[in-house]
Amino acid sequence: MSVAAPASAASTDPPSESAGTPLRDRPWRAHLTVALIALALAGYVTNWLWRDPYNHVLSDNVGDQAWFEWLLAYGVHIISHGGDPYFAEMMNAPHGVNLAANTSITVYTLLFAPLTYLAGPQVSFVTILSLNMAGTAFAWYLFLRRWLVRNPVAAGVAGLFCGFAPGVISHGNGHLNWTAGWIAPVVLWQVLKLRERGRWLRNGIVLGLLLTVGFSVAPEGLFFTALASGVFLGVWALAKPVRAEAREALPTVLAALGVTAVVAGSLLAYPLYMHFAGPLTFTGTGFDQRDFVEDPASYLSFASRSLAALFGLGSELASNRTEETSYFGVPLILLSFAALALLWRRAEPGRRATLRAVAMVGLVFMLISFGPRLNWMGTELNIPMPYAALSHLPLFDSALPTRFGLVLIGVIGILLALLLEQLLDRKFTSVTLKAALGAGVVVSLLPIFPLPLRYQERTPEPAFIANGTWKEYVSDNGVLTALPFALNVHADGQRWQSYTMARGEKPFRIPDGYFLGPQNYDEDGRHQPGRIGAPARATDWLFTRAAFYGYVAQLTNGDRAQARQDFQYWGVETVILADSVTGSDHHLPFREAVEITAIDLLGQPERVDDVLVWRIRPGVDPVDR
Repeated sequence: MSVAAPASAASTDPPSESAGTPLRDRPWRAHLTVALIALALAGYVTNWLWRDPYNHVLSDNVGDQAWFEWLLAYGVHIISHGGDPYFAEMMNAPHGVNLAANTSITVYTLLFAPLTYLAGPQVSFVTILSLNMAGTAFAWYLFLRRWLVRNPVAAGVAGLFCGFAPGVISHGNGHLNWTAGWIAPVVLWQVLKLRERGRWLRNGIVLGLLLTVGFSVAPEGLFFTALASGVFLGVWALAKPVRAEAREALPTVLAALGVTAVVAGSLLAYPLYMHFAGPLTFTGTGFDQRDFVEDPASYLSFASRSLAALFGLGSELASNRTEETSYFGVPLILLSFAALALLWRRAEPGRRATLRAVAMVGLVFMLISFGPRLNWMGTELNIPMPYAALSHLPLFDSALPTRFGLVLIGVIGILLALLLEQLLDRKFTSVTLKAALGAGVVVSLLPIFPLPLRYQERTPEPAFIANGTWKEYVSDNGVLTALPFALNVHADGQRWQSYTMARGEKPFRIPDGYFLGPQNYDEDGRHQPGRIGAPARATDWLFTRAAFYGYVAQLTNGDRAQARQDFQYWGVETVILADSVTGSDHHLPFREAVEITAIDLLGQPERVDDVLVWRIRPGVDPVDR
C-alpha cells in the first residue's frame, strides 16, 4: 500500500523510483527548494502585513485578527503574571471567557511569547500566519514524498497547492487555527505508522503527543483529520486485495491507539473538561449552520483572492470572504476526476484500494460540506443532505459545514501528486495525452494562484494607553472600556488591552469583547446555546447602534439610570473614545454618532493625551452630572 508503512504484503505499492529524478539521492536539495519556495509564497501572500504590521490589519476579517493578537498577548500575561491558559478574566467583565471553548492556540501563545513581548502581538500574528502557510505546504510535500511519490517535483507542486489552495488563502484572513494545515499531514503520517510491528508503544506515544499539540492549535481541524483517517482506513481495510493485510495489522494498530488514548487523554484531561463542562461553556456555535455551508457551485467557482478574480471570474457564493473554503474552479475539478480515472485504470489492486479510499474521503466530506439543506447558486432548496442527521451530534454540532470542504484540498493534492509523477516520469506513452494532461495542470492551477491578502489601516494605539496614563484612571484590576464597546466589528478596546499584556503590564479589564460564549449566564450553570460576544445590555447596544448604523437615540433619564446600572454591573471606572475607530472596508464606524451619544449620556468629557475620557463615579447617576 502506498500510504502505509512498507510491508511485504499484497497491497504493498511503494512509490516507484524515478530514474529521471536526479534529486532522489540528495533529498535535502529538494527539501530546501520546496521550503524556500513555500516561504517566499507565504511572504508574498502576507506582504502587506509585513510592510507595516503595527498599522495594517486584514480588512476582510478585522475581528479575528484582534482575537488572535489578544490570545498571543495573553500568553505573555500567563508567563509574567500567571493565569489559566483556558480561562481568562480580563475580558467580558465580570464573567470572563472560556478559552478552551473558543480557539486558544495555547502552544502558539506560549511558544511565541518571547517574540510577542519583544515585537508585539502584531508581529507574532503575521509570523505565525506566514509560517502556517509555508509549513502546511512543506508538511504535505514531505508526506506525499514519503508515502506516495518519489518524484520531488510532483510532491513539491502538490504540496504547494495544499499550502496555498483557495481555502487556505481565504482562512488566511485572520485564522491562525485554520491556516495550520500542517497538522493534517503530520498526524496522518503518524497514523500510517501505527501498523509497524514492534513499535506500537513508541508510535502510540508520539501520536498522543501530536494530538495534544493539534488540539491546542486547531481542535476542529484535528476532528476533521481524525474523521478523514477513520473513513480512509475503514474503506481501505474492506477492499478485497488488502483485507488479510489489514486483519494482520489490526492488533498492532489497536495496541498503539490504546497508548495514544492514555497519553492524549492524560495531557488533554483539563482542556477537554474546560471545553465540554467548564464554566461558560455552550452548545453549538454562535454561527448559523444553515448559512455557513458549501454551495456545490462554489466548488466550480474561483475565490476572490485568486488570479482569476482579477479578470472578473470571482464568486460571491460564500457566507463571507474568510469562508471561501473550496473554490477550486471547473478546470481543477475536471482534472481531478480525469486523474482519478487514469490512475485507476493503470493501478495495481493494492493501489486501487488506496485510490478508492481517498476518493471516498473526498465524497463524504464534500457531501457533509453542503450542510443540512442543499443550496444552489445562493438559494437554499428543500432537499435534505447528510449533515441534517449529523448536526445535533457532539462535535458536529459545534462545527461549520462549509469547513469540511477543506479536507478536499488534501484529496486533490494526493491525486495531483500521483498524476504529476506519472506525467513527469514518462509513464504515459501517448504524446497527445501527455500534452493534454500537462496543459490541464497549468490551466487548473494558474487561475487559482493566490493574490496577496487585502489590508487596511487600523487605528493606532492611543498615547493614553501606550504611555500608561490609563493607570491614573483605573484601579488595580479595574475595568476600562473604549467606545464603542469591543466587538468583532469594532475591537479597538480589545486590541489595546492586548498591547498592555504584551508589554508584560498588568492590564485593565474590559466588558464585552470578541469571543464565543453562552447566550445567557444562568446561575445553575446549564449550558446555553452559543453566541458571538456577550449578551448585549442596553448601554453597550446603545453605542453599537451608534457606531454601526449611525443611529443617535433620543436619551431619557431612564436611559441614564440604566447606564448607571450597566456600568455598575461591569464595574466600569473609565470610558474613553479615540479620535478614530477601526472598522473594515465593508463598514466604517460612525465615530461622530458615538461621541454625540456619549456626551448626551455621560456629560462633557475631559481631553487626556489623545482621547476623550469620562470617569464613572460609583453610585452617581449620569443625569446628576
